[in-house]
Amino acid sequence: MTFDESVPERPLVFAHRGASAAFAEHTRAAYLQAIADGADGVECDVHLTRDQHAVLIHDANLDRTSDGTGPVADRTLAELRLLDFSSWKGARIPEKYGAKSEQFLTLPELLNILRGTGRPIGLAIELKHPSPYQLRLEDRVLGVLRSEGWDAATSMLDNVRVSFMSFSPDSVKHLLRTVPAEHICQLVDDIDVDEIRDELSLGHLAGGAVANVMRAAQLEGERILDDCEVGLAGPGIIYVREHARNVQRWLESGRRFRVWTVDTERDVALCQGLGVHEITTNKPARVLAQLQSSSQQAQLPS
Repeated sequence: MTFDESVPERPLVFAHRGASAAFAEHTRAAYLQAIADGADGVECDVHLTRDQHAVLIHDANLDRTSDGTGPVADRTLAELRLLDFSSWKGARIPEKYGAKSEQFLTLPELLNILRGTGRPIGLAIELKHPSPYQLRLEDRVLGVLRSEGWDAATSMLDNVRVSFMSFSPDSVKHLLRTVPAEHICQLVDDIDVDEIRDELSLGHLAGGAVANVMRAAQLEGERILDDCEVGLAGPGIIYVREHARNVQRWLESGRRFRVWTVDTERDVALCQGLGVHEITTNKPARVLAQLQSSSQQAQLPS
């Protein structure tokens, strides 16, 4: 599978935090399984540690996906290495995917895994905000990539094609100073106040205040896509269903579409029917099988 910018014969399949239906998200096992499944690319979320290492974790806090607690940003990398990031899933990790102590990953460690695939593969990096380090997060991630040999003009690092995404318009605008627009994805989704409170461990008032800020960010993100300031549109699958007019307008304007998180047969078929270019899923093997089956059926003589 090459990274042709034209519409492919099927959507490219990106593994959401790795093959995270099978193994704990963002772990070595999840990414190795995604590669074994044949995923065209993988997605990761990045936060900074107290000592400024770029690490792979979705939440700002450790509570949901480790046996630790409190903010990721309050811990050093060495402290995070002591935590268990895989047992909460309840999935036995095959020996070939590493020990429990090897499951937590930094961004350079994921790059090394992807380099070892021996084939072209995509890496979609989500910059997580709000971050206590603000836009230093973006600068640090770009610095890590440059130190690994990443070429900004092509956004290639050996066999790995890197793209960047964020819900934060400030993050997107900051990235545009350095990265060509075709490699930047503005994420959009409707705001769920209760989900925000839970994810950020906020109380009622604080959660509402953050939700208001995020609503404003959503409107600005939609404007960025309306004005074609970036090359990729990244709506959630629920947004795709509920905002058909926006989706159609962005598709017609030439935005490359990356839709998340697409796990059901119905949603895969919807994305394929719309001409979506990239599907992000927790179940890459199952989605690839469905896409392959529908492609074969389409080629059968009537």
